[in-house]
Amino acid sequence: MLHRVAHRGYSTVAPENTLPALVGAARAGATFVEFDVRATADGVPVVIHDRTVDRTTTGTGRVWDLRADEIARLDAGSWFGPGHAGLRVPTLAEALAALEPTGAELLLEIKPPATLDEVKAVMAALAEYDLLDRTVVQSFDADVVRKARQVAPEVRRGLLVFRFDAETVELSRELGITFCNPSVEDVLGGAPTIAALAEVGVGVLPWTANDMTQWRPLADAGVAGLITDYVGELTGWAAA
Repeated sequence: MLHRVAHRGYSTVAPENTLPALVGAARAGATFVEFDVRATADGVPVVIHDRTVDRTTTGTGRVWDLRADEIARLDAGSWFGPGHAGLRVPTLAEALAALEPTGAELLLEIKPPATLDEVKAVMAALAEYDLLDRTVVQSFDADVVRKARQVAPEVRRGLLVFRFDAETVELSRELGITFCNPSVEDVLGGAPTIAALAEVGVGVLPWTANDMTQWRPLADAGVAGLITDYVGELTGWAAA
């Protein structure tokens, strides 16, 4: 089966990383709902991609300089369209509560920098909602992946990479990951690396596969799934 991974939720129909995008992704057939987590100044994990709140909310400032209650007051929907005004940046707990009943798996990216305590807070939330076995925790930072393994060795792990390099396969083996996730371009030009990763039991989920003409070449390259903003369309394509 080709995994259908909703990038920041169903982010073409609702504002990225908001509850409607996350739940909408599951309804649209996502096998994995991907989203990003950062910690606030007071250590609360919240679901947001950027280092600052500037692009996707009515506020300004770096996430780790703002308290959770300050972020909770921001409008995270108006930038996307007037029909989404008033949406909030969800806490991780709110996101997990919304996603738990959907049955979808979670691809949870911990954004660096992330302290050990912050990783522990993420894992504690997953445990509270009984979602450890439905989650892959990933990061671009290998040290964050190591922290995740230290805190909860049973949780599946993923390593995001900007590009395949000579160390990719060995690092993947060392980290004991389930998925190594590079750019679409690296997959289309990286058949030997994909094969080498497969030999050590590591699947590949390329980001961000939004050009639908590339879906067939990517599938033919042997990927485990596609990370896309168009998860509903990918569901229909896979069914056809």
